[in-house]
Amino acid sequence: MIRWLLPVALVAAIGAGAAMAATSATHSSAAAVKAVNSAKFGMVLVGSNGHTLYRYTPDSKGVNRCSSVPACAKYWPRLLVKSSVKPAAGTGVKASLLGTIKATSTMRQVTYGGFPLYTFAGDTKAGQVNGQGFEKTWYVVNTNGALVKHAVSAGSSPAPAPGTGYGTTTTSGSAWG
Repeated sequence: MIRWLLPVALVAAIGAGAAMAATSATHSSAAAVKAVNSAKFGMVLVGSNGHTLYRYTPDSKGVNRCSSVPACAKYWPRLLVKSSVKPAAGTGVKASLLGTIKATSTMRQVTYGGFPLYTFAGDTKAGQVNGQGFEKTWYVVNTNGALVKHAVSAGSSPAPAPGTGYGTTTTSGSAWG
């Protein structure tokens, strides 16, 4: 539980208004996923509001394991669209990798490469990556759908060939708590 004190304090310091804004931004009738060049992590996925998108390593293709854990769901809002809406592929995003999984009776969670996407309540501005590496289970996602576990070197290209990405795709990790 002690390892939760720092993130809880961070989000508390940010304020409830910022957390609510982040949550409401992820619950829209339409969601666009686009790619932006992060100076530290290369080409990564962001939502239509510019907020960084993350993957949770305990998730698997088509399975959200975060939302059933209250602390996880509070700080890691799902990227959601109404059930009747398809997510839009913005600049740099492979439309063939975008999809959705059931979230509620009226909403669907956006996926990339089959894996659910989330934002972090501690990212209050576009381009922030405050959730990167949290608990060694939360990572930004590159345009190939792979987790970005480490910063890229200054001389690397922004879009690597499949299999040579900024990190590896992981489908298991530590449990919450």
